[in-house]
Amino acid sequence: MALRIEQSGEDGQRFVWFEDPACHLSGVIVIDSLALGPAAGGCRFWHYDDPAGMLADARRLARGMSYKNAMADLPLGGGKSVIRRPAGPFDRDALFRAFGQVLAALKGDYLAAEDVGTTPRDMESVRSVTPFVFGLPPSGGLAGGDPSPWTALGVFLSIEHMLGRHGRALAGSRIAVQGLGSVGADLCRKLHGAGAALVVADVHAPAVARLVAELPAEVVAPDAIHRSPADLFAPCALGAGLNRETIREIQAPLVVGAANNQLAAATDGELMQSRGILYGPDYVANAGGIINVAGEYLGHHPDEVRRRVRLIPGRLADVLDRARATGRSPAHVADLMARERIDAATSPRPALQAFQTPVQA
Repeated sequence: MALRIEQSGEDGQRFVWFEDPACHLSGVIVIDSLALGPAAGGCRFWHYDDPAGMLADARRLARGMSYKNAMADLPLGGGKSVIRRPAGPFDRDALFRAFGQVLAALKGDYLAAEDVGTTPRDMESVRSVTPFVFGLPPSGGLAGGDPSPWTALGVFLSIEHMLGRHGRALAGSRIAVQGLGSVGADLCRKLHGAGAALVVADVHAPAVARLVAELPAEVVAPDAIHRSPADLFAPCALGAGLNRETIREIQAPLVVGAANNQLAAATDGELMQSRGILYGPDYVANAGGIINVAGEYLGHHPDEVRRRVRLIPGRLADVLDRARATGRSPAHVADLMARERIDAATSPRPALQAFQTPVQA
């Protein structure tokens, strides 16, 4: 197992590259911040074309985790791991056990959990090697398990809050949901149960078929969902879907969803504001999953996790109120508030010690 740590001269992020050809493991962990505690963020398993694309994705996601954990008032810094999915056959258990060796070598500076492309079973493979992983099946009545339902709950409560600010109730509202993975599908169930009408889309046709077999929903093409007339648009697929082109076409006056890194560029928050679209920053609304992961890490009961997830709309309200008072976009204000909390940390963890040469884990 070869490990190599590099540091960005631009913003201080640290990159932990790892590779084990024997089990087709290749990827990178980005440590964005240790100011509030160990860096925590999911492990993404995806089809990356090259290391540059892998690193760019991990860097954005890691920065988002720093801000998400800070805004959720968690004793955690921000990080993310991405693993390139092998093109050919591979032993999945062996691959994730090898990834566990990487986490063990970092000695708790980074805590991994489930993310896009990974499962609780994968996290169990990692746990067989190291304790620095969460999102495992709950035991002893404590928090744990799949974080997706908690993410969906936080987004559902955020949607309810956003509609309320706009003088609307969930019942009778038309919600456009982009992405029907585990979080998006669970969100749709909650919205349907509350009386909302659904417009849905996903690039994966079986996911659409499963949902419409379960509950009523209008189906539109994935590249048209943002243009659907709706009271609220909920991006729940992969990131960067809100860009200069799509923002100009959005028909809903409100946008809040579960996807990470929804804005393709920092200026896109201001563009949404210029169009009169009220945006709920992603890492504020979708923090339910990491709150559950933190609950597992801290030994909380699920009732405490639920209590903390129910605080999300209040934090979203703080962002939106400050944005309205200052005239800045909610995206800008959320970044500012998160940065204030990180910068106010009094006892940051020591920085990672860079490996001088590749090491064997």
